[in-house]
Amino acid sequence: MNKNTKTFKIALGGICLALAVISLFGATVVPGIELTLFAISSLFTAVMIIETGVGGGALVYAGACILGFVLIPNKLALIPYVFLFGYYPILKYFIEKIKGGPLQIALKTIYFAALTCIGLLLFRAVIADSIHMPDYPVAVLIIGGTLLMLLYDFVMTFLIDWYIRRFKTGDASKFKLS
Repeated sequence: MNKNTKTFKIALGGICLALAVISLFGATVVPGIELTLFAISSLFTAVMIIETGVGGGALVYAGACILGFVLIPNKLALIPYVFLFGYYPILKYFIEKIKGGPLQIALKTIYFAALTCIGLLLFRAVIADSIHMPDYPVAVLIIGGTLLMLLYDFVMTFLIDWYIRRFKTGDASKFKLS
């Protein structure tokens, strides 16, 4: 199979888009594993970036957002995907083009801390008045959220490396689940 043909790229894009939307739907209806399913849905954007470039990944992200808002009944539940998980593989691609691991980690940490801070402020302004929540110090929440997102980045890097070794440079005909 020639992976450089337009047909392959279109078919792969359709498959990745369908799997992303299925993961998003699952994230909105299955309680308890929402963040895991949002993270899984972001992997399909990463696969498109690996196989077709940033443009293909951006199209999968945009398509998943549009189809998510059209097909998924709980629109509010899509916020984590739209504002973080969906486009993070694109951002990760550009950050990791910068030379120097410590600078990459610093940029990701600043990004995650800023995003966590904005999320907390919006959450408290919009939703927190209607429900009772424990009052944790904001700094603890920001540090915890940032560490959780750095763990997400580490796991995503591991899965991307596995994908590249197995399918991009390896022999996929030897694929087995052991």
